[in-house]
Amino acid sequence: EPVQIEAELDRHWDRLHQGLSYYKPPSSSSAAKVKDNKDVAQPLKEFGLRISKLLVRSDYYYEERMCLLRCVLLLLTYFQDERHPYSAEYSNSVTKLEKDLVSCYQAQFESLFKAEAPTWETHGNLMTERQVSRWFLQCLREQSLLLEIIFLYYAYFEMSPSDLLSFTKMFKEQGFGLRQTNRHLVDKSMDALVDRIGSVSLILVEGMDIDFLHKCALEDCTEQHQFSCAADVIKEMDQLLLTFGDIPHHGPVLLAWVLLRHTLRPDETNPVVRRIGNTALQLGVFQYLSTMLKGLGQKCACMASCPFSHPISRSLSSSLSIEHCSHLIDAACEVLSAPSLAEVFWEMKPNMGLGMILDSAVGMFPHQIGPLLQLLTALLSNKSTVKKVYNFLDKMSFYTQVYKHKPNDVISKDDETLWRRQTQKLLYPLGTGQTNLWMPQGVLGQVMIGGEQTYVVRWDYSYSSWTLFTCEVEMLLHVVSTADVLAHCARVKPILDLVHKIISTDWTVSDCLLPLTSRIYMLLQRLTSVINPPVDVIASCVNCLSVLAARMPGKVWSSLHHTGFLPFASNPLTNMAHAEGMKAGNYGNLLVQIEQPRGEYAVTIAFLRLLTTLVKGQLGSTQNKGLIPCVLLVLKEMLPTYHKWRYNTYGVRERIGCLILELIHAILNLSPEGEDQGSTPTLQSLCIYSLANTEAGQAVVNIMGVGVDTIDVVLAAQPSSCGAEGPGQILIQTVKLAFSVTNNVIRLKPPSDAASPLEQALTQHGGHGSNLIAVLAKYIYHKHDPALPRLAIQLLKRLATVAPMSVYACLGSDAAAIRDAFLTRLQSKTEDMRIKVMILEFLTVAVETQPGLIELFLNLEVKDGSEGSKEFLLGEWSCLHVVLDLIDSKQQGKYWCPPLLHRAALAFLLALWQDRRDSAISVLRAKERFWENLTTPLFGTLTPPSDTTEPCVLETCAFVMKIIGLEIYYVVSGSLEQSLKDGLQKFSNARRYEYWSQYVKALVCHVAAMEEEGVCYFAETQMLISAWRMLLILATGHSEVMQLTDDSTKLKLFMDVLDGTQAALTTPTSVPCLRLGSMMATLLLILLKQWRRSAPDILSPLSLILESVLQADQQLMERTKAKVFSALISVLQIQGLNGEEDISQLPQLLLSVCETVKDEALALIDSTRHMSQAGDAAEDEDSMETDSPRGPQKDQRDGVCVLALHLAKELCRTDEDGEHWVLVMRKVPVLPSVLSAMELSLRSKNNLYFTEAALHLLLTLARTPQGAAAVAGAGVIQTICLPLLSVYEVSSNGASQVRDSFSRKAQDSACWPGVYRLCMSLMESLLKTLRYNFVNEALDFVGVHQERILQCLNAVRTVQSLSCLDEADHTVGFLLQLSSFCKEWQFHLPKLLRDVQVNLCYLCQTCTYLLHSKKMLHHYLQVREPPPPLPREEAEQKALLAVQCSLLKILSKTLATLQHFTPDCCQILLDQYRTLFVLSFTTPAFDPDVAPSFGTLLATINVALGTLSEVRRRRRCPVCVCVCVCVCVSSCRSLLMFTMENCFYVLISQAVRCLKDAAILPRDKQRLKQELSSELSTLLSSLSRHFRRGSPSSPAGGLLPSSQSKPATPGSKAAPEGQEPFIQLVQAFVRLVQR
Repeated sequence: EPVQIEAELDRHWDRLHQGLSYYKPPSSSSAAKVKDNKDVAQPLKEFGLRISKLLVRSDYYYEERMCLLRCVLLLLTYFQDERHPYSAEYSNSVTKLEKDLVSCYQAQFESLFKAEAPTWETHGNLMTERQVSRWFLQCLREQSLLLEIIFLYYAYFEMSPSDLLSFTKMFKEQGFGLRQTNRHLVDKSMDALVDRIGSVSLILVEGMDIDFLHKCALEDCTEQHQFSCAADVIKEMDQLLLTFGDIPHHGPVLLAWVLLRHTLRPDETNPVVRRIGNTALQLGVFQYLSTMLKGLGQKCACMASCPFSHPISRSLSSSLSIEHCSHLIDAACEVLSAPSLAEVFWEMKPNMGLGMILDSAVGMFPHQIGPLLQLLTALLSNKSTVKKVYNFLDKMSFYTQVYKHKPNDVISKDDETLWRRQTQKLLYPLGTGQTNLWMPQGVLGQVMIGGEQTYVVRWDYSYSSWTLFTCEVEMLLHVVSTADVLAHCARVKPILDLVHKIISTDWTVSDCLLPLTSRIYMLLQRLTSVINPPVDVIASCVNCLSVLAARMPGKVWSSLHHTGFLPFASNPLTNMAHAEGMKAGNYGNLLVQIEQPRGEYAVTIAFLRLLTTLVKGQLGSTQNKGLIPCVLLVLKEMLPTYHKWRYNTYGVRERIGCLILELIHAILNLSPEGEDQGSTPTLQSLCIYSLANTEAGQAVVNIMGVGVDTIDVVLAAQPSSCGAEGPGQILIQTVKLAFSVTNNVIRLKPPSDAASPLEQALTQHGGHGSNLIAVLAKYIYHKHDPALPRLAIQLLKRLATVAPMSVYACLGSDAAAIRDAFLTRLQSKTEDMRIKVMILEFLTVAVETQPGLIELFLNLEVKDGSEGSKEFLLGEWSCLHVVLDLIDSKQQGKYWCPPLLHRAALAFLLALWQDRRDSAISVLRAKERFWENLTTPLFGTLTPPSDTTEPCVLETCAFVMKIIGLEIYYVVSGSLEQSLKDGLQKFSNARRYEYWSQYVKALVCHVAAMEEEGVCYFAETQMLISAWRMLLILATGHSEVMQLTDDSTKLKLFMDVLDGTQAALTTPTSVPCLRLGSMMATLLLILLKQWRRSAPDILSPLSLILESVLQADQQLMERTKAKVFSALISVLQIQGLNGEEDISQLPQLLLSVCETVKDEALALIDSTRHMSQAGDAAEDEDSMETDSPRGPQKDQRDGVCVLALHLAKELCRTDEDGEHWVLVMRKVPVLPSVLSAMELSLRSKNNLYFTEAALHLLLTLARTPQGAAAVAGAGVIQTICLPLLSVYEVSSNGASQVRDSFSRKAQDSACWPGVYRLCMSLMESLLKTLRYNFVNEALDFVGVHQERILQCLNAVRTVQSLSCLDEADHTVGFLLQLSSFCKEWQFHLPKLLRDVQVNLCYLCQTCTYLLHSKKMLHHYLQVREPPPPLPREEAEQKALLAVQCSLLKILSKTLATLQHFTPDCCQILLDQYRTLFVLSFTTPAFDPDVAPSFGTLLATINVALGTLSEVRRRRRCPVCVCVCVCVCVSSCRSLLMFTMENCFYVLISQAVRCLKDAAILPRDKQRLKQELSSELSTLLSSLSRHFRRGSPSSPAGGLLPSSQSKPATPGSKAAPEGQEPFIQLVQAFVRLVQR
């Protein structure tokens, strides 16, 4: 922000003004102040006093001193640059500094120059030679920077003649930096700094104000120049400069002075000036200038251009040698390469300044082709200059040739000054049909230089240089194998360099250059195959191809592929670990044989740039695979070894490393589409494998391990004017690329159990801080390029996430210091914002993965408090201080707290809550205004989704919502902080629930509307919706705490969620929309289930959503479809409870759901068969799985198939009369497909959830006549009957195992015994509904499963688990329905009927015994059932009651069944019924050898009567054990009445049967009468008392089906005293037996 820059400049203006004087040397007065300060600890005082003596200008702030000077340098560089964003602020600051800046800084420079070096005598024995050397190195660096500042100052402000004189004297006295006071300390490493101090003598050139001098000369007003009236100064300067000439730094000063003197007095012929000029030439001034300009950069090049801009160049160039001319052209090119100067040049007159040099070069063209093209290449700066250069060369009017002898085909004048061609001449000896130049007959040529040795002739001939250039290239192709190749290469290289610069600057000209660019491929092929290839020309060719490849990579690749230059593969690469068949190509041979021995690597640099360009060009998979040999060469042969090669030039090694990493970085950032995954590896997978597993990875690790100290040394050694191309910047860029490459390799590497060599190298521990983790962390100290520490922290973050190591342990003793450095940068308001964000992101990751490190950063201190309780305080170096500042509502919107930083701080807090860092959370909770500051973002008003410019704000709000949600979830509602409760109350009162609900809906609708264009901030949108969803889900369970109790608000939220779901799922097809739709559907489902009372009728929109979902991509919509089905089920259930049965959408819903059920069932059949085949193939494999294998993915409890079946069940239940489902099922073959899938599932014992759901659907249908007929007609008995054997038939001999059959799983959990029970219920329902139409099928079923049925009836005695009792209940229920058809049963299965009757009697006895002997039952339950996680007594009571209720239900159904097997009054006379109970009156026993008797029935009545009394007592009891007991009690009363009624009936029937039986002895009959008379009389009296107390009437018809035809007793219609009919029957029987 400009405001921030201005504020910082104002705050530190005095420091900038004082410069190095701001840092005061230690003194006795300052020492006294330290000693007197009572706030400083004594050890710290002693340390400070001691260290001040040692460090002189403490090296602790060496870098700080340099940064201060660099700030001033930056201000002076850009304060007049209008393109710079802070130029206005810089200009204001420079205006304030301008007054005495130079005098102050000059004094500091002289002080440094004269300063005496510290010694051990003056500063103690700790002042070693190394310390002295560091001090002097810093001294030279500061001198250089001070001079650069003064130089830049005078580039903008005028220097007076007297100041120029004083500066000249100062430089002479100091020998331009060579006469340092401490020159004995100069070593080789300091030579560059001393040389730099000398080169900044350009201050003197700037002081002469050549710019203004040139302007005055053009306007003929030289008297306005400040030196025009300073004769004394000029005279003294003349004498002073005459003494110059012994060092190269003098050259530019002498040349500039000559220019000044000559321009001010052009007519004066002063021998002093001529002498000074000759001295400058003898010093090689032009060579010095060209070298210096290359090192100084464009800024200084512009300033140093002036000496060439004046006609004095003519007088100089006339006396220059050829060597001087070449250096002059080099210097001119460096000047002209400045962007602004090229355009100025074309506007100048050709006979002025540098135009003379260009004119001279044209005069020798094309004999000397290099100088002209060198100048023109420098003049290419933009598209307009490209057009000028192209046209200039396209219309040449002179052709210069050099002849040793006069040719025969010319005639000349007598003085030999003019030649004329007699014949036309072919200028190049090329073949017919090739491009060439013809010089026509009669052309005149002026002889420029004549003599016996040579003739230089300029022919007056017009031609295009571009044609000439084509001929030159053709000539080189012709002579490539001859001795003339080097001479021709020297002519072609400038052409190639010019072409490269032209197409780099303006691509539109490339078509005109096609004759040249198309020949580059052949040139490359020919030149690289010769014995001694011309490396510089090859490099120029490759550079041209790099520029072409940026625009048309495919064409360049296809042409280059056939040249043999690039590495290639003789066999396709199949194994990345071995590179057989890879050939190095001509380039590989050139690298090994030519470049490495010479130490020059122009071709390698060009090759790497070309490869990177081709990779970035997204060639496509086929061509990319053609690049694999090239990349393999780089990874295997170059990257691991390039640092060991020989180098002639400093900085080339770093440049090659940087280019290699740029190539790898480009490959790792390739988009995956277009790379087909075949057997051949892709470029990306090749790079990842090589870096992770080979030496290439170690090379990258070594680059990262350079360390911050080495980088600082390199930066300190380079001049500040190097810009982005200095060795320090290249090294920084290389290390940054290494970070990024490593980060990407770890991110993209395929997951594996074993750590790769790269990961091992990154995380291995080393002693004394030598491990890489510590090196990475110390990059935080780097200040020059903020991206370097940021990328280092990013890699640390990645390693902390994926690597099994402790960062804290790796940091060792440096941990606290590094922590302080991190926090210092995090706290700074002027620090780069991206570094601060990355630090917070690293700490966020560390919360979960690095416990030791995060404790270090949290820095919590234990507060002294009461014993046993721990309270924490924030330490001085806790990162929470910064985080709390960043979330402070008062800081928001300030430049030091942008939204991204606020978001990062909240992400860190969220990590603390997610990882349950209770100590830190407790401190945060206790902070004043914490919850208020935290929740502030939720009270803001966001811009509409269509106008969002700061997507991170969405994440910020999401993090706040998640933190609040986690706090409410973890903390008991009563323990919440009052400030948080107040915040939630405020949130509710401000109607923020409605606001955020509306905003989230708008977000979803915006994503849906923008699906074709895509939403750039989808991740943030998804995060916010997820957080809002979590908050609402929590609100359903904590509505009081979250202040969400108003029904109208709930309805608004619910409808917004519905609208959002509908928007995301009804029309869009993009993946983001479907993902959001799935999230919203989940929320809708949960709200629907939790807010049933507030939920409106949403069947219509849900139906529309379902239709859309069913039409979308099924693979993407699998989960969403399931959620929509669940929501529909919930809605139908709610409507059923509310009595709303009229559903207009029923037909369409039924059709959609039935289609889904059919499709899913068919898909399930296919997958089950496929799985069975796969299982058969692997059945010999041993497996430790003990449970039955899970079905395929489709069979899930909440899968689409299962939920569709449940939804179909609900729809059929709603459509009771079958008005719609009959039509739909006729149209869609649902039942056949479901039954087929169910049969296959039962046979293979797969798809448990599907089978259960299908049986529930069939059960629902079976309850109505139409449905039962449809189910039976579809072949349900064939589907279930035999396949059901697979469910429980597990032993080879056919006998099922009790342990497997009667498992002790929870009664409602999915299991195969549960499927069997459902099948039994289905048979019961079908038989009950269809009656005689289903008898044969029912008998088939009971016949097939008779063994299981009989075993189940017997199992109640041994297994009292609820699942076992449940199966017995279902079995007896089925037998109850089947018992109505005794005759058919007797006819088909007589033996089974007898067995069932016997087993039912035993079952009656067992139930009666267990109900009677509660202690025994309690004991059995304790032994068999593991105690559930409830209070023991409550759990036991609950279990006992549940088992008693089950036993009572079984007993009542058993007696109802036996009622059908015992004769009525009429049937007794026929004597067709066997006796079911033996004639005995003993109490029922638990022994299976004791047969059921009349005593069993009497005991049953007694138990029922006793239980009935107990039920009455419990009902009157004010406190019940639990709600379950109340439910049991209410259902037991009905069961008990029904049980007694049936028991009395069976007892009387069996008694009459015995009394009529002739086989029974008379005395036994008499005994029967006596016992029954006595027992029944007692029972009747008990019953009478019971009914007098208000027992309900018999509920037999309501609860369970009673017999179809019962003997009616006389007078039953009008029972006296309100007695039950069965009581009157018993009384009549008692009177009968008493007679």
